[in-house]
Order: sequence, then C-alpha cells, then structure tokens
Amino acid sequence: MRRLPGGGSPARLRGMTPADDDTLIAVTFGALHRWHGDMREAFAQVDQPDALHHLASALGHLVLIESLMISLEHKDRPPQLLYQRGIPEQYRDSIIDRYFSGGYLLDPFCLAVEQGLAQGFYHLEEIAPDHFFDSEYYKTYYLKAGCSEDSFYIVDTGQGTQISVSLFQGFGGEILSAGQLNLLRAVEPLVREFLREFSQRGLQANAVLQGDGQTQNRDDLKHRVQNAFDHFGCDCLTDREREVAHMVLRGHSVKSTATLMSISPETVRMHRKNLYLKLEVSSQSELFALFIEWLRQH
Repeated sequence: MRRLPGGGSPARLRGMTPADDDTLIAVTFGALHRWHGDMREAFAQVDQPDALHHLASALGHLVLIESLMISLEHKDRPPQLLYQRGIPEQYRDSIIDRYFSGGYLLDPFCLAVEQGLAQGFYHLEEIAPDHFFDSEYYKTYYLKAGCSEDSFYIVDTGQGTQISVSLFQGFGGEILSAGQLNLLRAVEPLVREFLREFSQRGLQANAVLQGDGQTQNRDDLKHRVQNAFDHFGCDCLTDREREVAHMVLRGHSVKSTATLMSISPETVRMHRKNLYLKLEVSSQSELFALFIEWLRQH
C-alpha cells in the first residue's frame, strides 16, 4: 500500500477554537510556581535519569495527568520506552510491551510522524482516522489499558530520532478541557528545549537509555511499516483487498476508505467481505489479532 492515513484534514478538538496570542489560559499561582520548580530541577539534572521524572511532575502540576509515557522514537528500529508513570502494572506486559514489539505500527501518532508530522503538541483527535475510536487497536491499546484519550508532544532530537511524551487520561481521570490543552500547547517550547538537551546529554551519558544492545530489530522503521502493509495477506488477498484490510486496521470507516482509495463504498464493502472470507475471520477484532500475530512472526 502506498498511502498512509492522515493525509486529510485533522479532526477538530471537542468544540475547541484554535489558540492565539489573545487566548486566556487559567492556571493558579501555586501550580505555576511548582511547574517552574520542577522544570528547574529537570534542567539541573538533565544528564540523569531522574530528569524525566521531574518533567513528568512539572506537567502534572499544570493538568491532572493519569498516566504518562516517554519514548525514544528511532528511525532505524522500534520505539523504546524511556520512562512511564502511572501505568498500572497489570497492563504493562499484556498491553505496553506488546505495543513496543509491533503494535506501534498501527499507532496514529507513529504513522503521522512517519509521514512528516511537525514537532509540537497534538491531541489524538487531531491525528486519528475517522473511525479510530471504534477500532480494535483503540480498544486494545487504549481502553483495555485503562485510558481513553491521549495528548502527545513530539520533539526532533536529530540523528533520525525523536522523543515523544504521551499523556493519557483514563476512565478515572477527567477529560482534558480546551483550556487545559491550550495550556499544554503553551508550554511546548520549554518542553521541547528540555527534551532536546536531555537527548544530547542524558541519553549520551546513559548507554542503557540509548538502548545499545537492547533492540535486535534494526530495520528501518519506514521500511518495516511499508513491508508490514505490503505483505500481510499477500498469499491470498488481492492488492485492493490488502489496501482495504490496512484501512480497517488503522481505523478508517467505509466512507473514508472509499474516499482515500477513490472507489465506491459498495466496492469497499465487497472487498472487506472477500478478505474476511479468505483470511477466515468474521470481525475487525479477529482481523486485528491476526495482523498482530503476523507482525510477531515477521
């Protein structure tokens, strides 16, 4: 398949108007004071692993974040977990580790970055396909992991790497308001500056964080993404059926798939019916499970 999702206009946030220089952002004096205190400690310890802990604490003073994950995104290998906070232990082996072993290839943020997403701060609704929130990927890597929405910093660090900071809200946490999202956007320049410095000093000072010897898969990420979608089902599916399968896996609706593939919705439904029969699956959940298993074996 030659076209990755996300090429259309991003979905708007829930009633949110774009922030500008005149947008009012509310934050208490105490919260702002604590934010600056933790960021001061983060910069002071930028060559130490605890630096990421201080960044997480600083962000937590601005908005109530249920869980957080910081990853090193390599050009030539799968992403690597650098730091996590608040993710329940019972989910880590079954959900988080599976994400880093292959599930990331369907992640909207990962695919958007691969398409050239500019560094900055984003919300999942701005990146995800139209039916992503009904997809099996969302149910598996979000809802079953106890979270329902995701905000995301992506920072270029040079040498083919980025650092991502994912902020998760779960069933027990409040959905972030437009004002809170604007606040997180407002501090993005300082977050970006810290993560750039951390990448130059903290990662280089700690070989464990660099992942030397930790990751066996050194394939180029773009090649692996393309290879996965080009070869999944290649022994029995037609090219068009594989394209439809990829759209279903990524969370596109019949209408979105039809538009991106320049075919009718009826043709999409026909291809979907045929590929389900050939792969001997009867639902999106079974198709998703089959794809993840295929990834593990390839």
